Amino acid sequence: MTPHGTLYLLPVPLSEAPEALLTLSPRLLDRFRQLSFFVVETPKTARRLLKRIDHPLPIAQLTMSPLPQEATMAQLESLLALLRQGHSLGLLSDAGCPAIADPGARLVNAAHAAGFRVVPETGPSSLLLGLMASGLEGQRFTFHGYLPVPEMARNARLIELEKRSRAHQETQSFIETPYRNEALFASLCRTLHPTTQLCVARDLTGPQEWIRTASVSEWRHRPPPDLHHFPTLFLFLAHSSGRSG
Repeated sequence: MTPHGTLYLLPVPLSEAPEALLTLSPRLLDRFRQLSFFVVETPKTARRLLKRIDHPLPIAQLTMSPLPQEATMAQLESLLALLRQGHSLGLLSDAGCPAIADPGARLVNAAHAAGFRVVPETGPSSLLLGLMASGLEGQRFTFHGYLPVPEMARNARLIELEKRSRAHQETQSFIETPYRNEALFASLCRTLHPTTQLCVARDLTGPQEWIRTASVSEWRHRPPPDLHHFPTLFLFLAHSSGRSG
């Protein structure tokens, strides 16, 4: 019988600050150091992390296969072939937990379909950390990844999500490319109802970590936070008595 490898889902630090390594447990660090084959979002970023955690093998001896955003079935099959050969794989994204808002989910799905063992390791998640710290509804929440980039489409999506939040009392959360954070924050303040509670969670676990929840009305009357180039999670919850803005 041909040996089968295991697909390990490996969270990575949310920040490249030295202290962010402390968010990785000894168990997770051991798992990184036991593996020689990795599927990664960006090889350069993965190599830098593996050097920082003192992987016992020379980086040149590690196999790092990039996973394209729109991976074809042929590309997924080539990665599954490593598992069929008995090699275990570590799947990691550039930040936080893999397979959330990145293409890793397709590989995980393909591994399940092929009958391989999938093991999620615990580690930092901006979604859960931000939700914990927001004070918003934590039993009903939805993560939407990225919103549309064009302003009109983005505003229309925000109105739609606010209606959903109000109808179901459900926290809505999403992220943005760091250099577009300020444009998204401005849209949130312009589009959402004044009573909607909005949380901004910047640089979670990093040296510039800053988390604040306030009504949209309050956000409109204070200087905007510095979000440029910082990874940021946005969350909001609309009051059931509010009207769309």
